[in-house]
Amino acid sequence: MKPINVVREVFSWVKAIIIAVVISIVVTMFLVQPYSVSGSSMEPTLTGQSQDDPNQVGDRVIVIKKALLLGNGPDHGDMVIIDSRIDEKRSWLDDLRDSPIISVLANKDKGSNDQTNIWIKRVIGEPGDILEIRDGYLYRNNEKLEESYIKEKMNYPFERMVVPEGTVFVMGDNRNFSSDSREIGPVPLDHIVGEVVMRMYPFKKFELF
Repeated sequence: MKPINVVREVFSWVKAIIIAVVISIVVTMFLVQPYSVSGSSMEPTLTGQSQDDPNQVGDRVIVIKKALLLGNGPDHGDMVIIDSRIDEKRSWLDDLRDSPIISVLANKDKGSNDQTNIWIKRVIGEPGDILEIRDGYLYRNNEKLEESYIKEKMNYPFERMVVPEGTVFVMGDNRNFSSDSREIGPVPLDHIVGEVVMRMYPFKKFELF
């Protein structure tokens, strides 16, 4: 093979790889992205990677990114990925940094879903909802919620509140061991990274949400 043909073939392969990487980055930024669950805040619904037990891996979930939500907020009961830094403005650069492809290219040891500011939580309140705790149970608009997904009733009450416009109130299913809106406050809609739609791993626990 002539040297010029070798160069052309190599260039063709490099171009194909670059295009594939760019497409992968765009997909994970704006369309779908896998995440690994860490911590115990979403038990029993989702099992997180344990810092104490290296053999316990976190569930892997698939998230539809906010570009597909077309400006619509999530519904009650939806599990969402949020950026907990609600006092910081979020931009497309954050979506870029969150991409696992960027993490690989940057040779990071941890993926974007291990960032301490990225949380998986459940939407409990939408704008205008009145939330309060009575005897360890959650009431929304004066109606007790039947929450089959929670691990146990809450030991810690919070003050009655109205969810502000442009935000949602999120909580973990493991209510007594979860950092959520009770700590950081209602989450602005532009800090919702995406909606959890599927658990893909472990395979025996495959589930659509």
